[in-house]
Amino acid sequence: MKKEKTIKHSSLREKLLEYSRKVGRASARPVLLMYQVMKSPKTPKGDKLLIFAALSYLLLPMDIIPVKRLPLLGWFDEIFSLTVVYQKVCKYITPKIEYKVNCTLDKWFPEYSKYEVLTQ
Repeated sequence: MKKEKTIKHSSLREKLLEYSRKVGRASARPVLLMYQVMKSPKTPKGDKLLIFAALSYLLLPMDIIPVKRLPLLGWFDEIFSLTVVYQKVCKYITPKIEYKVNCTLDKWFPEYSKYEVLTQ
């Protein structure tokens, strides 16, 4: 029987919670969407690896452009990598994934759960 390598989703989820508390609900939403897309069995393995790489780069303490030395530029590399990956994998976002993300955000940010985000 073949043993599959698995990602520790619980530790990744904890890191996502820490990150979300720093950046806020609106900025955490696309990151959580990518996380849920990565967990989906319908997402191809190559795209899962791409998402994992982008999330790892965002959440790991190492940085190409350090935020502490160059505050505005320090976020550029993370934003760029997340944007590129998000554009590639957003086609896998389903209503079920959006619902899961909204429920998670309501738990993590209960003060905003009463409000509705307006979209066009």
